[in-house]
Amino acid sequence: MRVYLLIPLALLLSCRSVKNSNTPKSNEQLLTDVRILSSDEYQGRRTGTKGAEMSRSYISGRLKKLGLKSFSGYTNYEQPFKAKEKNGSLSDAKNLIAYIPGKSDQAIVISAHYDHLGVVNNEIFNGADDNASGVAGLLKIAAWYAKAKPDNTIIFAFFDAGELEWQGSKYFVNHSPIMLEKILVNINLDMISHNDQNILYVAGTLKNPQLKPFITYTNQELKIRTGHDNPKQSVEDWTNQSDQGAFNAKKVPFLYFGVEDHKDYHKESDEYQNINPDFLISTSNAILEIVDNIDKQRDIQALYREKLQMKKQ
Repeated sequence: MRVYLLIPLALLLSCRSVKNSNTPKSNEQLLTDVRILSSDEYQGRRTGTKGAEMSRSYISGRLKKLGLKSFSGYTNYEQPFKAKEKNGSLSDAKNLIAYIPGKSDQAIVISAHYDHLGVVNNEIFNGADDNASGVAGLLKIAAWYAKAKPDNTIIFAFFDAGELEWQGSKYFVNHSPIMLEKILVNINLDMISHNDQNILYVAGTLKNPQLKPFITYTNQELKIRTGHDNPKQSVEDWTNQSDQGAFNAKKVPFLYFGVEDHKDYHKESDEYQNINPDFLISTSNAILEIVDNIDKQRDIQALYREKLQMKKQ
């Protein structure tokens, strides 16, 4: 059940303000980003490979064109680290971290892992939905705020080694360019383009109920359902099944947007031609609206305390 009561007027106004993000030009760029990153040329973007390097070059090029800032000490947005492979060897890995300063030094971290499985048995696993779609959605949000300017500082984190037990996000939270106490919330995008029923899930509201009122959006054809965050239910608990798990371990509130597993999940058939383009456009626009809802409410915890107090009265 979505919560519509006690939502500040700023949230409702912000929903209307981002509707115009659904333009032919922005949608074309969104789909272009997925198509390019999931093409054979990128060889499945496996950590430590030429394909991963090409992916970073493409993403950093987009970030530079949008005018996003890089933190001091980071060259070309890169946060390098060593990722441990399943055979115990180490690979050179790099997160890409960019930001847009806000009126507040509190931050929203929006994330997506850009790596995938690479080449397996001479087959390229291109990972269009997993997770070129999340990267494209993240770039779309970055493009909006590059012009709209946020109230809070927004950090855009493109994590490496997501397919290696989320090592990129784990490294980030242990080597964050800002104090973790300044992070209001992590919003993670992982597989947002492939569902035939127009259903996107958001996990995290069970543990972080203060975030539930912000899940409002204008496209009523899209169905965003809360769930996959309760270990007592029969469905899979996603709380620690993507990069938001690293933030959860540090007690940073999170929302995780993704679809349930589909027939192309972790298969060579996860190709651009098998995603649902209209669904991706809908999900990325809705997530942008939700991010904007949160950005307009600077003190999320204060809002939650206010709601609890009103319930007691």
